[in-house]
Amino acid sequence: MFVDQAQIYVTAGNGGHGGMSFRREKYVSNGGPDGGNGGRGGSVILVADESFRTLIAFKYRKKYKAEGGGNGTGSQRAGQYGQDLKVKVPVGTIVKDKETDKIIADLNEPGQEFIAAAGGRGGLGNMNYATPTRQAPRFAQGGHRGQARVLLLELKLLADVGLLGFPNVGKSTFLSVVSKAHPKIADYHFTTIIPNLGVVDWKDFSSFVIADIPGIIEGAHEGTGLGIQFLRHVERTKLLIHVLDASGSEGRDPLEDFDTINDELKAYNEKLASRQQIIALNKCDLVNDEEKLKDLQETFRARGFESFVISAATRQGIDALLSRAIQLLDEIGDVEPIFETESPDEVVYEERFENKPFTIKKEDGKFVIEGDFERLLNSVNFDDLESAGYFQNMLKKMGIFKELEAMGIQEEEIVKLEDIEFEYFR
Repeated sequence: MFVDQAQIYVTAGNGGHGGMSFRREKYVSNGGPDGGNGGRGGSVILVADESFRTLIAFKYRKKYKAEGGGNGTGSQRAGQYGQDLKVKVPVGTIVKDKETDKIIADLNEPGQEFIAAAGGRGGLGNMNYATPTRQAPRFAQGGHRGQARVLLLELKLLADVGLLGFPNVGKSTFLSVVSKAHPKIADYHFTTIIPNLGVVDWKDFSSFVIADIPGIIEGAHEGTGLGIQFLRHVERTKLLIHVLDASGSEGRDPLEDFDTINDELKAYNEKLASRQQIIALNKCDLVNDEEKLKDLQETFRARGFESFVISAATRQGIDALLSRAIQLLDEIGDVEPIFETESPDEVVYEERFENKPFTIKKEDGKFVIEGDFERLLNSVNFDDLESAGYFQNMLKKMGIFKELEAMGIQEEEIVKLEDIEFEYFR
């Protein structure tokens, strides 16, 4: 099964908590703080791998989570780093952030890596908080949470040349003749229901990759037929070969078909429609009137398009078409992708809490604070007066006390933060 779109959930490992410990040695009754730092959490990393051809694996496994970092311990021992989780994807996969719908990575080279979710940094142990006036800190920093996000994966085939054309015009036959690909071929519509790739090794020239894209029909950009599912696979191509049934064997007009498909390309993406095209007037072996073929060529020439009379079935005209395609590929060189890749959002680990969102509401006579306080709560030993003071100082820095006062809180009223309740005093 060919799958070219998938949605996955990636969660990096949380950083380990800083250790809260004091040195214990013989004849030393009050040793100094020696809690080590927590280890960094593992990251989720996407890796482009040539052995993968489809995103089907992500239809069955959607959640990926890296290992968390170890907690710091005594004797200034740091926690172990969490192991990174490397996830293999096909070469040609682009990565979108679902929340922003922006492309944040284009994995178009074998071995290319992208950090999809960055591991959280480990918290500082209590040895880092010792000062001349605070020689025995009884608190440590909690580990930072790893990044979590929903990603959309989309496979865009890596092909130099894309074959365009209505169903049953002979694209699959052409691909089988010019390359080592073996697409399914039959005389009915939509024989090709997945993109086929073939490598063309022609005479003494360099090889190139050609893709047979399933039939695009009128309304494809709006979801009609199969075309909209596969238009993305011609987005990387440098050159388009537009295959038309010159014989009109199914009662179709090649000029109308040409205009219809180009209208679909334009509606899908203007940049894609501007890619250079050459025209293959196929099935010439079924045309008895040579003047008809000459008139078609003249019409396309007047529109600024080169056309070649061919028969994929008898191989007539194939050499001339491939020669021109190779020449154009050299002239075109590298092309910019029609999609824009955004720089991935940098993971900023905040040492301070001022910018962390929170909300306060009054319920049952209590002021209830809601937000992400896991790391702060992991930093505090509420049985220790100094550590509790550190907790109050952090709430003040976050602006929570200021907002409580703006809401009219009075002394001795109850404030609730997760499972902790305390009385408010100025």
